[in-house]
Amino acid sequence: MPTINQLRAREILDSRGRPTVLATCGLVGGALASASVPSGASTGSAEAWELRDYDPTRYKGLGCRKAVANINTLIRDLLYGRTVSGQTELDTLLIELDGSLNKSRLGANAILAVSVAFARAHAKESGCALYRHFANLLGVTPETMPRLAINLFSGGKHAGGQVSIQDVLLVPIRTATINKTLEIARHLYDFAADLIMSRYGMRALVADEGGLAPPCRTAEEMVALALEVVRRTGFRPREDVALAIDVASAHFFDGQHYRLNGEFLRGPAMIERLEKWALDYPVVSIEDGLAEDDWEHWQLLCRKLGASVLILGDDLLCTNVDRIRKAIETKACNALLLKVNQVGTLTEAAAACRLARSAGWSVTVSVRSGETEDNWVADLAVGWKADYFKNGSITRSERLAKYNRLLEIEEETGWPVSRVCGPLGGSEGTSGGRTLL
Repeated sequence: MPTINQLRAREILDSRGRPTVLATCGLVGGALASASVPSGASTGSAEAWELRDYDPTRYKGLGCRKAVANINTLIRDLLYGRTVSGQTELDTLLIELDGSLNKSRLGANAILAVSVAFARAHAKESGCALYRHFANLLGVTPETMPRLAINLFSGGKHAGGQVSIQDVLLVPIRTATINKTLEIARHLYDFAADLIMSRYGMRALVADEGGLAPPCRTAEEMVALALEVVRRTGFRPREDVALAIDVASAHFFDGQHYRLNGEFLRGPAMIERLEKWALDYPVVSIEDGLAEDDWEHWQLLCRKLGASVLILGDDLLCTNVDRIRKAIETKACNALLLKVNQVGTLTEAAAACRLARSAGWSVTVSVRSGETEDNWVADLAVGWKADYFKNGSITRSERLAKYNRLLEIEEETGWPVSRVCGPLGGSEGTSGGRTLL
């Protein structure tokens, strides 16, 4: 059993130049490992609390010195010299030390940094690749790589808010390897950059997750632009490349209406708009199509579109087992967007993943808008057998660090990319399309 003999932390900067936390954990056997944690822009109200300093003289109050100090004092005092049976015991100790409902005392950013640093050190001590260690934590045996959902265009909080929706993503659905998926994604991205230059006179300036942010007038214009990119590069919509839409609708919901394209839509009208998108465009998933507490209309949305589209819960679920359980009972969605920092420990995230799988849901492992060069989430996506991995665009080093790690795992294992999970999955590899090797 691992015994902790080192634990320290420091404040570092994420991909947006905002502070985050890096923790280093050492074990008696000599294993030493570090982990840094991300931060989101589009956050659900039920997410675990990210502790900030609120000192207006530093980083507009976003400093993380308090979270770092909690690791270097309270958490270190608890764990130094302690032998633990494994990840569950470590995470339970952290949760109990915090003692709050949302990790607001120590900060979810402090707790998660320690949780992942310990996991990485424990894997190193065991001589085990991190993705295999993560698989052992969940009790699964991975045999495939996750299929990629790659950000092409951004609006909402990830860009300048020029359109209400947050992201339009590319999903190459017939590729057999990560290598080929990335090659296709880059080809599509380059064509898109040239297209928005010719159409809008706009250079390839990128949003928080590396996506392009064309000055589209409506959400539909942005989705149609992505479809045009697919067609004009010679790929077949729905057969070679599909689209995923991150609506992030909580950010344009006023409690009664969804303000989309300058219109004020009530829940049923918003669902009608989403239905039209699913009909008009090759959409494989719709993420947060409704606001996080609009439970009544989530049920209607899933009833109408759930047989043909993945209804993906992000802000609705917050990787929280109580909210996932409610969504299962009410049939509010059929897919989980899993973000570990929404809940704060690997153990709690694993419980959320198990619960979603028990309901037959699809699982997408996702990064955040504020990322670091750390690549542990790529190992998590493989180890936890994610159907999809949502990592941002094909630009920026904090995104490419994860893609490059997937390439490394792919080379080591020879595992193929998973089959498409959802309405397009039934025909993959059997008829009606070519495999892009």
